[in-house]
Amino acid sequence: MPLPLFALFLAAFAFGTTEFVIAGILPDVAQGLDVSIPFAGYLVSGYALGIALGGPLLTMATRQVSRRTILIALTIAFCLGQIACALAPDFAAMLLFRVATAIAHGAYFGIAMVVAVGLVPQAFRGRAVSVILAGLTVSNIVGVPLGAAIGGLWGWRTTFWAMTLVGVLALVAIWVLIPQTKAETQQSGHLSGEVRVLGRQQVWTSLIMMLALMIGQMVPFTYITPLLREVTGLDAMLIPWVLLLNGVGATLGVVIGGRLSDWKLMPSLIAMLAIQSAILVVLYLVSPYPLPMSVAIFVWGALNFAIGTPIQARILMWTADAPGLASSLIPSGFNIGIAIAASVGAALLESGYGYRSLPVLGAITLALACVVAILSAANERRSGAVPPNAALT
Repeated sequence: MPLPLFALFLAAFAFGTTEFVIAGILPDVAQGLDVSIPFAGYLVSGYALGIALGGPLLTMATRQVSRRTILIALTIAFCLGQIACALAPDFAAMLLFRVATAIAHGAYFGIAMVVAVGLVPQAFRGRAVSVILAGLTVSNIVGVPLGAAIGGLWGWRTTFWAMTLVGVLALVAIWVLIPQTKAETQQSGHLSGEVRVLGRQQVWTSLIMMLALMIGQMVPFTYITPLLREVTGLDAMLIPWVLLLNGVGATLGVVIGGRLSDWKLMPSLIAMLAIQSAILVVLYLVSPYPLPMSVAIFVWGALNFAIGTPIQARILMWTADAPGLASSLIPSGFNIGIAIAASVGAALLESGYGYRSLPVLGAITLALACVVAILSAANERRSGAVPPNAALT
């Protein structure tokens, strides 16, 4: 891994950990801030909304600032946010600090992906995107369990102090390793140009596929613990190991997705969407059986992140001449998908459908995404359109 990409990976790991670690310490946070656990759950939804809504706005507001400077500023904001959360006197303050950190999170991932693909030759851009995504997957495998363990041993506020330290390390890495280039100093173009590129069918169809992917992933995953406990019959002590297996699969999927993106992007994407739809049907069929269910969850996790890489690479490829707004919509799209998935899943359960039904909705959604991908690729071939060749640095 080139050292500049490692710096971007480390900051992505920090942001990913602070987003998801709250789930591991939520009961302690609720007790410490004197609120109920369900009410403390607004810290999760508030963070997701901060990414989805604030990230694009901050990205557009800083269009005329060099990307290296913005990356440094966003990492500083991350560190200050962790300190503020560690010192938060009440729930309202904690929510405010979490949302502020989330805005920086949303802007960071969009800008970091543009910088990452600009650091490598065109043939390796898919793998560059996968490095940023790997920061998220590794945060779930390493950062979240470790952060939860730190909170369990020394209190939840210590978790945020530990995250501050990770942020400082990421800040130093970005400061030292990310180059300042002439092309990066002033991001050209007007807002109208940024908006206009969103009208390219390759961009908006990719955003549709992104939403479908997140619904197919997060509708079952949001309720994976009760699904494994009540349908599969797993002991509570075994469930974290199955989730770890899912995380390992996700990390493997990032690597695979990056290589497939650099090989044959659309054929690979279409094939993986079709296979993932079938895997979700398999999840439904094998959910009562522990061993096949564990294997299916591993494959499902790998495909979720393998699919995410080419979708993001495609958006960046087709917005290379005006990447600011489009790149910031990538984390927004993912988090809007998370919010929709949680709501749809809850609605299904409240309507009387069981946990086992959730993968079926995911299978339908991924099948529709596969159709969208096929139609988009066919349209692209007929039109003879080619991606813009603007430099991404």
